[in-house]
Amino acid sequence: MHIKIGTRGSRLALWQAYYVRDLLLAGGIDSEIVIIETKGDKILDRSLSKIGSKGVFTEELEDQLRSGGIDIAVHSAKDLQSQLDDAFEIIAFTEREKANDVLVSHNTALSLKSGETFVVGTSSTRRIAILKHFYPQIKTVDMRGNLQTRLRKLEEGQCDALLLAYAGVHRMEYDNKIAEHLLLDEFTPAVGQGSVAIECAVTLDESKKAILKVLLNHKETETCLLTERAFLKRLQGGCSIPVFAMATLNEEQIHITGGIVSLDGSELIRKTQTGAKAFPEELGLALADELLEAGADRILQSIRSQNTLA
Repeated sequence: MHIKIGTRGSRLALWQAYYVRDLLLAGGIDSEIVIIETKGDKILDRSLSKIGSKGVFTEELEDQLRSGGIDIAVHSAKDLQSQLDDAFEIIAFTEREKANDVLVSHNTALSLKSGETFVVGTSSTRRIAILKHFYPQIKTVDMRGNLQTRLRKLEEGQCDALLLAYAGVHRMEYDNKIAEHLLLDEFTPAVGQGSVAIECAVTLDESKKAILKVLLNHKETETCLLTERAFLKRLQGGCSIPVFAMATLNEEQIHITGGIVSLDGSELIRKTQTGAKAFPEELGLALADELLEAGADRILQSIRSQNTLA
């Protein structure tokens, strides 16, 4: 059996692809890596919310899945749209890395809690809105590009610090630039943050699917991410919508915290639910419904009207 692994070409995306390749190799499966450029890689002069939230980093990979040019596509789970086309499925989630956001800077004495005003680079509507809510003294500047590009812009003085996912910083071995690990109860991460998702066409050979799932899927992470993704799907969240969720397992129970924050940071709604791990998607949907009843529907309507006018 030979598996063609599709991936974006950034250093972090390639790290993920080689990580998957090594897992396959450990199970005796030969593979090759196919690099594919996506819309999100090509358009760097606009924020993700202005490009459009659906398939920014996945559309071209899915085209290759559909045509059979690749067998699987490897994504950062947080980059996957909330609802896949019926032609595709996620067959595995790798074990989740620590999911926190981190503040990265050449000045590792920087802290959001210091009360000082400084400039943070980020292209995430979630991070910008949370900063406005908890740390209104912080100024932000849009910061697109792969991790190395962002660090170069930091070096050039375009900002004082970056807000990034710990997983990517750690995988690229930039831990020495972490100034602050941000608390999950403030900076609850994007859905799926820290895990690698494996996508395939539904038409992929069933024997391949079975082996890939055995070798690549981490069951506990899958349970958590199914919960989070059901939550995201109900809210129809994307990269232009500042929603967040984090699920954890405790024996037979799933504990999930999720929420939404208005674009100006003035309103943040956060809720928590616990349920049986046998029903992850039902729990995610229930949390989303509780959030909608608590006012998230109004915030979503406001955000979408602002995005339409932009």
